[in-house]
Amino acid sequence: MDAELERRIREQLDRDEIWRVMQRYGRGLDRLDTEMARSCYWDDAIEDHGSYVGRPDDFIEWANSTTRAFESTQHGILNHSCDLQGDEAYCETYYIFTSRAERAPHLMSTGRYIDHFQKRDGEWRIANRVCIIEGQYELHDYVLSRMMPPAYTEDAPCQAARDRSDVSYHRPPVPRQPK
Repeated sequence: MDAELERRIREQLDRDEIWRVMQRYGRGLDRLDTEMARSCYWDDAIEDHGSYVGRPDDFIEWANSTTRAFESTQHGILNHSCDLQGDEAYCETYYIFTSRAERAPHLMSTGRYIDHFQKRDGEWRIANRVCIIEGQYELHDYVLSRMMPPAYTEDAPCQAARDRSDVSYHRPPVPRQPK
């Protein structure tokens, strides 16, 4: 394999590994999986996120305590640009965050993560993050509650769980059986 092709493959693998960190971050927070969310950061990282500025362990504890009261949360990880410079990467990633409460208002936030990633011992993690919150909204209607039957009925869709009992952890996932 020639050097240019090898360089391009390595760059694509690095970008993929960084993207996987971003996906793991959202999933870890949504499932209240502290270990998964924590695995996205280096120990010496700083998270600058709204009213929170500090280290990863305290950030994840703060985030989980803030969102635990919601029935569900979703971090949608959207447009992503990544400037690779050797073992450093500078990324901008758009997000949309929604949370569903037992009663309105539900919350939605939009913005961007401005990240400095570092590759140490062959592994990419967040070295520092600034979260730019561009919009915060209260949602007073949750259409899904009118579209789907309640969770306790036989016809209910599979329900999300905010821990490791969520179907996404099952290997393989077990669907409901047709009638």
